[in-house]
Amino acid sequence: MQITEKRFKERKPKYAGLPPKFLQTKMVAAGQLPWQMPLHAIATDEHGKVRIWDTVNKEHILKNEFQPIGGPIKDIAWSPDSKRIAICGEGKEKFAHCFLADTGSSVGELMGISKVANSIDYRPTRPFRIVAGGDDTTTTFYEGPPFKFKISLTDHTRFVNCVRFSPDGERFVTVSADGKGFIYDGKTAELISELGGGGSNAHSGGIYGCCWSPDGSQLITCSGDKSVKLWDMGQNSVVSEFKMGTAIEDQQLSCLWQGDYILSVSLNGFINYLDKSNPATPIRIVKGHNQPISSMAVTEDKSTIYTADNSGRINILSNCDVISCKHDVICGKGHSNKVSGMGVQGGNLVTCSMDDSVRYTSVPGNDFGPDAITMDSQPQGVGVGKDGLAVAACTNEVVVFRNGRKVFSLPIDYQATAAGVHPNQATVVVGGEKDKKHALHVYNLANDTLVDFKVVSLKAGVKAFAFSPDGRYLSCAQTSRHILTLDTSASYEEVQGTDAWMQNAVITCLAWNPSSTHLASGSLDTNIVIWSLAKPYDRFQLKSAHPMNQIVGVEWLTDNKLISVGMDNAIRQWDITY
Repeated sequence: MQITEKRFKERKPKYAGLPPKFLQTKMVAAGQLPWQMPLHAIATDEHGKVRIWDTVNKEHILKNEFQPIGGPIKDIAWSPDSKRIAICGEGKEKFAHCFLADTGSSVGELMGISKVANSIDYRPTRPFRIVAGGDDTTTTFYEGPPFKFKISLTDHTRFVNCVRFSPDGERFVTVSADGKGFIYDGKTAELISELGGGGSNAHSGGIYGCCWSPDGSQLITCSGDKSVKLWDMGQNSVVSEFKMGTAIEDQQLSCLWQGDYILSVSLNGFINYLDKSNPATPIRIVKGHNQPISSMAVTEDKSTIYTADNSGRINILSNCDVISCKHDVICGKGHSNKVSGMGVQGGNLVTCSMDDSVRYTSVPGNDFGPDAITMDSQPQGVGVGKDGLAVAACTNEVVVFRNGRKVFSLPIDYQATAAGVHPNQATVVVGGEKDKKHALHVYNLANDTLVDFKVVSLKAGVKAFAFSPDGRYLSCAQTSRHILTLDTSASYEEVQGTDAWMQNAVITCLAWNPSSTHLASGSLDTNIVIWSLAKPYDRFQLKSAHPMNQIVGVEWLTDNKLISVGMDNAIRQWDITY
């Protein structure tokens, strides 16, 4: 068996695909490529570590790791010769530092900052300079190397959020939460002008970021007033304004001008590709998750993928193709907490959440259903069938739904953990635990009523179910790391040879291929394993399918294409050849 990994891609700026896979152990705080040939990439984390990777070789080895400050790093800047790195952030003893990329040796002292430093930049031409700005409302200017304090600029009255040198180094701009921007001489730090001339603030809200055009003739700024502005730096005037919306989540927190692309990032995590010739409408908006993905579902025709996250957001990925795919998000009042389970069948997307509710959403479409069905206890999982059928396994009841209405509730004396609906719509399975004993509860479903049929004792709890498309096999992901596969046509007896199906950690998700011949399983161990009924003792393992992150969902598009999602917020496609 051969497997090739592909990822769902967007058209990206020139260097957007060059950084390696950042295998961070903590939250990434900042990252940047050097000015010259992108031979190395750098990323930082919330504990002050700086990691530098090689980007030339395929394996992207970690070249160096340093910890210049003892707290979150907010910004990074490379020297133009790619030999020095300047960082700033929330340190304990200092708030900014400059060091050699090869050895970590200090290149002077960046003193004069009294509070958290939010932004730093390195002059791209000689004589070299460093500028930093932060919560103390000042902008600090340094000469070097070795760098030493030169002057503190006090024109801003609130936090300085971003500082950036022009590409030729002749000027630098500072922007602040006071809604103002200032332009300074890049060599002497002498004030040239206020951004926009000073008649009024550059933005009506705080400015969070700025970026120069590659030729240095224009500048973009982004603001909490929900707009991005394009400035002519020769005339010091606004060329155009991009109004991104009216909601709080439309605040613009960051911006980038890379080659021909102008991008901004909204508070809700959307990435906006802006069009200079048409400021009213972005070229495209990439609507990804900014919280860990918690579950996934795929439509019957395999054309659309739904992913949900810990915040309750549900994203839509349609026209699934690794070269181009359309992103959207389900709008309106949805879940207020983690979506713990979801399934799609026919025209219904059914979701259950830790907010103790189940929702029906009509698809295709991008609006939540008008009403949430409130549960008496928290739903642990949901199984979906045809004709609007859904079954939710709750803490103390099993509930049957039909077309968005609760039609039957079965009180239970065990704690339910997962639910599944047989393809024939006549059988429902529920995993349960009582007095530290585990069981598979099988019910007959007739006239939307559940009737006890069989109880199968298990050695461990059930995390997830997967029926084969032909309905013959039921696979149960157990907390013991084993996969129990039963033959539904033989009174739920274990399928011979499948007793060896297990992974190195708890299995979180399962999916049968359309031909009912192979099962895919994902685990906390970051690996995906593909199992074959014809050769049950063979296993094909995709190691580190989502590096350093657990797998939360697997689904087959065809017998040769598998989709996986992980808590790294990545959606990956695997091409499989048997």
